[in-house]
Amino acid sequence: MTSTKIFIQRSIDPSVYKNARGLGLTDLQAKIVAGRAGDYSGELGPVVSPSLKNLNHPSLLKDCDKAAARIADAVVGNQVVGVVTDYDVDGVCAHALIVEALLKFYLPANSIVSYIGHRLKDGYGVSKNVIDRLLSSDNPPQLVLTADCGSSDHVGIESLKNAGVDVIVTDHHAIPSEGIPGAAHAVVNPAREDCTYPDGAISGCMVSWLVMCQVRNILIERKYLPEDTPKLGSLLDYVALSTVADAVSMMSPSNRAVVVSGLGEINVLDKPAWMALAKLCNKNGYASSQFTADDLGFVIGPRINAQGRIDDPMKALQFLLSEESGAADTCLAIMDKNNESRKVIEKEMVSRAKLKADEFVRQGLKSLVIFEEDFHPGVQGIVASRLVDSYGMPAVVFSPGSDANELAGSARTISDIHIRDVLQKIDDENPGLILSFGGHKGAAGLKIVAEQIGVFGKAFEDVVINYQGGKDIQPKVYTDGGLEGFALSLATIEEIKRIEPFGRGFSEPVFEGVFTVEEIRILGKEPVHVGMKLSSGNETINSIWFRALDNPGDAFSMNIQDTIRCAYKLKVNNYRGRQHVQMVIEHAQPADVVV
Repeated sequence: MTSTKIFIQRSIDPSVYKNARGLGLTDLQAKIVAGRAGDYSGELGPVVSPSLKNLNHPSLLKDCDKAAARIADAVVGNQVVGVVTDYDVDGVCAHALIVEALLKFYLPANSIVSYIGHRLKDGYGVSKNVIDRLLSSDNPPQLVLTADCGSSDHVGIESLKNAGVDVIVTDHHAIPSEGIPGAAHAVVNPAREDCTYPDGAISGCMVSWLVMCQVRNILIERKYLPEDTPKLGSLLDYVALSTVADAVSMMSPSNRAVVVSGLGEINVLDKPAWMALAKLCNKNGYASSQFTADDLGFVIGPRINAQGRIDDPMKALQFLLSEESGAADTCLAIMDKNNESRKVIEKEMVSRAKLKADEFVRQGLKSLVIFEEDFHPGVQGIVASRLVDSYGMPAVVFSPGSDANELAGSARTISDIHIRDVLQKIDDENPGLILSFGGHKGAAGLKIVAEQIGVFGKAFEDVVINYQGGKDIQPKVYTDGGLEGFALSLATIEEIKRIEPFGRGFSEPVFEGVFTVEEIRILGKEPVHVGMKLSSGNETINSIWFRALDNPGDAFSMNIQDTIRCAYKLKVNNYRGRQHVQMVIEHAQPADVVV
């Protein structure tokens, strides 16, 4: 069972609420928007009515025109172009997008070579192993494009430049303290201090899409492509998937627009990859015929990520680029199997990590630094996220690095603490303690010398305490308040759907209420889910709490007739052709608990 959490009702910004009502939103919709827009200073219309017409022009990205011109030169000159990307969803989607765009620009397939580093064998980004393979290949590139990586790969990019290879970096990660790689021909990254692009919260894949859109514009200006060459809207399926799966801000009008448009592209089902996923989802009981942002984040994204975590990420790229259904089905079967393996590894690691975390909590620590000799580096980021969810503390999970003397870590954090800034401060105050690091506000990766983990743990704790400013941090659950019984309806669900998509920064509504437990059932192939019938006054409703139990056979701490406080989402349950309202419980605890 999870620990006790503080229920915090979101505060409503009155000016945003008034503005939202003026735009035609209902009372509930306006309250949901106003509870998420506290730090948003832009126009509200593009947020509540997403549209591609609100996207900013690619030329506003620093170095975009320079990058696009060099790529156009490569296309016109039929040069060999290498594509190097990260192995997660954002990187793999960007990779597929760049390849498809180059093919649309009539660059021959044999002039495009793909490189994605293996997480366990090569490491992240423009690594030495990737460079060695690239330069020693029978078809070495004259131009290399990176996506979702490269901003901190100074050494690798300089090696490529010295070998006569131009490098264009497209990325969205934070720029390291030493600045952008000076050896790169161009660095397109909205995180650059000298970049004036209005929206810095876009995915790495979207950066790549904007660059390729500008390549199209330049090729038309040069009369290499006809003026009626289709725009690249058909590639927004990849941008939508990357945007949701990489958890960039969904308060961003740009991100909301590309997710809505990209979902439209996916739901046409004209690519073998999406057709294969549609079959899998139906087979696994997903009744809706339309993919949603939830599907991108919880069904599609994890399978692509698992491939890069467990095995060769190139299989995920092959899946996305499949040209016929049989190949897509075969790739997806492999990815699905690896995703199941990932779940098993994750469960074991989380269980062991929590044992250590419990001890740290008893010691009064405010952060978690966990290491085990046999932890899997491909899963440690997920484990760190689970620890943050359960304990409400920033967490770093380490596993053995590729070098015997190093540890590789993944860091995750709570909303109040910028994790990359924490690592930067540690690095500033303890030079040499962190061998390398990178990331953004919510997540980061790092390497340290193995024997220094104790020193790092102390430094991490000190900086986290300093960021907290002496405040006691407990696990929190943020809610949108309560709903009266009559509002637990299909009509309310439809009302909420009209302000989708949801995601980080514009999270799906979570409501709270006090209920009496009428029935309890343990559910699932692996019996760790709990179904309950709950009542409030004269109203009863079915609910499900996924992963309420840590392990099959664990005792459930709640009993029939208990009064509990729940934080829940409203979902549609399709059963035998009929739709019913169901509460999906995010957290529950005895109603009389005071925190």
